[in-house]
Amino acid sequence: MNLPSPQIRPSASQLSRPDHLWERARLPPVKTAHTPLLSNSFVSVESILPQIGITKQAVKKLEVIQMVREQREHGKQIIAYHARPFVLCGLPLRRPPAGQIVHCRQNGKFFLEVVAHPRFGLPFGQDRLIPIWVATLAVKQKSRTVHFKRAAQLLEFLQLPKDGIHYRRLIQGFERIFAASMFFGTDQERSGGQVFDWARFHFFDRMQLWFNRAESESSIPPNDAENVITLSDSFYDEVRQHPIPVERQVVAFLANAPGLLDFYVWIVWKSWTVKTAPARIPLFGPQGLQGQLGAATYSRNKRFRQTLRQWLDKIKLFWPECPAQPSHDGKCLIVHASGQSPAIRQVSA
Repeated sequence: MNLPSPQIRPSASQLSRPDHLWERARLPPVKTAHTPLLSNSFVSVESILPQIGITKQAVKKLEVIQMVREQREHGKQIIAYHARPFVLCGLPLRRPPAGQIVHCRQNGKFFLEVVAHPRFGLPFGQDRLIPIWVATLAVKQKSRTVHFKRAAQLLEFLQLPKDGIHYRRLIQGFERIFAASMFFGTDQERSGGQVFDWARFHFFDRMQLWFNRAESESSIPPNDAENVITLSDSFYDEVRQHPIPVERQVVAFLANAPGLLDFYVWIVWKSWTVKTAPARIPLFGPQGLQGQLGAATYSRNKRFRQTLRQWLDKIKLFWPECPAQPSHDGKCLIVHASGQSPAIRQVSA
């Protein structure tokens, strides 16, 4: 009597080990009820993935993880750049309630206030990818007026589908970003007096964008058409003076997880700024990490702690040496200096 082969599925701990899954994907030939085993015959990896509990999506993720690790190890990372205000204080993760046009965040002495145009609303969710794209172009082109051939290049940069849904989101995101104004700066006391160092700016002075949902010849804009974005002087100065380098592949991988993306970029920046003693960042309170990241207010603190641990596990898939862990009492996140194992080992504009 032939019994069916047992379904072997990796445990949760094994799923966090890419090397384990790669070994599972390289199993020797197997015999199934539908595939007789012949001498010197092999089956494709794709055909045995369901039997070992691994989907094609999981294998694709493993390929990205392996590529990111190899690029870091060999100093051949593809670098993107973010703007400091959004690293220190995150944009809303989800669409704000109707009528809300002001978003405020505090991070120690730094604060961020975004005021939206009533017609378009506040930037949120994947809109945070647009400043990364534009800041990257500004740093690499060394100009506050950036040029690119096709709007689809942004979707390609972030490895998002070039379909109607994502094009519409892209257009709406540019509208929200273009129409918003920002206040970014510090409130601090010096010698008994209050010192204000504020900057008010908008993102872009001018946009000329051609959006095409298809790449067919009939949809290509005129030959002299070019996508042009002119950053405001204040925003360009901020990007030029304080560019925050991040790994483009990780940004693309986390494009659909804005909270996790903010956390990854924040850890990359924070661990690089720590020089001596580890930093202890409170999780809760007026200046806690939950508020800085723009994360939703959880009904219980335990929920946010669980989310934070899950985020750290995912970040360490790409960056195993990530020097951050929760404190034993669960009240703080401890971040060590990343000088020996930084996320970015080669920064080149």
